[in-house]
Amino acid sequence: MDSVGIGSAPDASAYGDAGADTVGHIAEACARGDCDNGLRRGALQVRNLVKLGLGKACHLATGRVPPGLDVGDTEWRHGCAAELSRGKDTPSGHWELAGVPVRFDWGYFPHTVPCFPQQLVARLCAEARLPGILGDCHASGTEIVARLGDEHVETGKPICYTSADSVFQIAAHEGSFGLDRLYSVCQVAREILEPYNIGRVIARPFRGPASEYARTPNRKDYSVPPPDRTILDLATSAGRDVITIGKIGDIFAHRGTGRILKGDGNDALFDRTLEGLGSLKDGGLLFANFIDFDSIYGHRRDVAGYAAALEQFDRRLEELLPRLRVDDLLVVTADHGCDPTWKGTDHTREQVPVLVVGGEQSREVGARSSFADVGASVAAHLDIEPTTSGRAF
Repeated sequence: MDSVGIGSAPDASAYGDAGADTVGHIAEACARGDCDNGLRRGALQVRNLVKLGLGKACHLATGRVPPGLDVGDTEWRHGCAAELSRGKDTPSGHWELAGVPVRFDWGYFPHTVPCFPQQLVARLCAEARLPGILGDCHASGTEIVARLGDEHVETGKPICYTSADSVFQIAAHEGSFGLDRLYSVCQVAREILEPYNIGRVIARPFRGPASEYARTPNRKDYSVPPPDRTILDLATSAGRDVITIGKIGDIFAHRGTGRILKGDGNDALFDRTLEGLGSLKDGGLLFANFIDFDSIYGHRRDVAGYAAALEQFDRRLEELLPRLRVDDLLVVTADHGCDPTWKGTDHTREQVPVLVVGGEQSREVGARSSFADVGASVAAHLDIEPTTSGRAF
């Protein structure tokens, strides 16, 4: 569940995030009636996640239970995990979940205007044959497209921006600029950015008439590969069936990611997850990312929308849980936080839930000191080569 954090990590103060709590603050806003709208009303309703132990995981992480997340009897095992990796970005969180913490520092761009080095921009324009770029700053993707979209269409200059993450994002209109051309520019940027140690180049295509621009589902991430073998690599090397859902393929630079199933939004991604589960061979691994929590609601600080997305995901679990076989293992977790009540529009340094269905029920998960314990546990369950980091629960 991309960005579904459950309370400040022990080192959150170093990131300016002491007190952040994505699930807790959303649940509190719902209890106050702040999230009542045409989509939902009242307390946060996530009955299936609570049965899996979400309320207890929140209590383990913060010492308190969010409103509506009753801590009565749970059916399976629960825990929480803190992050060892030095960033609070998507690749770091996912790689660590897969058994590979990021122990180096990513490169970042300064909070200046312009923020990109002049020689980088000059080389990008020359090699990608661009008339120039727009933006050149830290920005919210929706805000900067609304602000510069018309000028982009008129001039043919792509909109380039960054965030608190180690990213170089390029937005362009699918019609006037061209989707293939946008991807090509991103590939050029990926190569140019290698010396800067930037984690991802992200293509951010949009469509629509003037002043009515909207992102399309054709986003594409160009990531550097993980620095060590992940659970995906280990499963692939063992000859296991691997299926990845959504942006997992991009996050892992398409290394060990097997069959990739895409979908536009959480519901479509859940459909593909059920489809993948139905075809997954015995001993196989399926790794899914549900992006809407982060990209549509967290970054845009939409508390009510985030709450509704959690409730819709919870309803969809009713389709997944009965399909699990007796020897299957399901882990529901997250990669970082993105508290929609917090300042700014960036990720928040938080602990994540680790909700486990299957495996040895006598072994409690508890509070884990690394996301890598998830990958280590999956490797142990699949009986393949262990990950180099993490301790199996």
